[in-house]
Amino acid sequence: MAEDTNPAAGTNSGAAPAQNQGPEFAIQKLFIKDVSFESPGAPAVFLKEWKGETNIQLNTQARRLNEQDEVFEVELALTVTTKSQDETAYLVEVKQAGVFVARGFPPEQQGHLLGAYCPNLLFPFAREVVADLVLKGGFPQMLLQPVNFDALYVQHQQERANQAAGQAGAPGPASA
Repeated sequence: MAEDTNPAAGTNSGAAPAQNQGPEFAIQKLFIKDVSFESPGAPAVFLKEWKGETNIQLNTQARRLNEQDEVFEVELALTVTTKSQDETAYLVEVKQAGVFVARGFPPEQQGHLLGAYCPNLLFPFAREVVADLVLKGGFPQMLLQPVNFDALYVQHQQERANQAAGQAGAPGPASA
């Protein structure tokens, strides 16, 4: 057999590109799935002294979009409630979502990818929506601090493991 010794020809000349054997991650789409802004006390809330106290709730979920491919929707739900003098000044709810491809990852890595890495990518977009809506609602600027989704994911996994261990060691329902 003759070998092609021309370096300009490349090793795959005329052949299909080599398949990637490693894990693959890609962002397909980022979008706002749902958004809501409420200011139940307006305009009276603007006439009172401002003493804002904010409560923030985060929730994430991931779901497979297609059984054949490893394509997932990850959703970050963010609820910001701010009260002034025990009266709700505003309530912002944002569901920021994305479609992600996650192929070839072991289950524990895929769980971390979908449960921490993807929400970390989505958070700045949700934070921007919240800041924009609060400002347009006539309230002082709302700057949400960064969130450590890696730590939240680890904490959630530990809670699940503790619950599973507690259920496995717990006696069954008592019979009367």
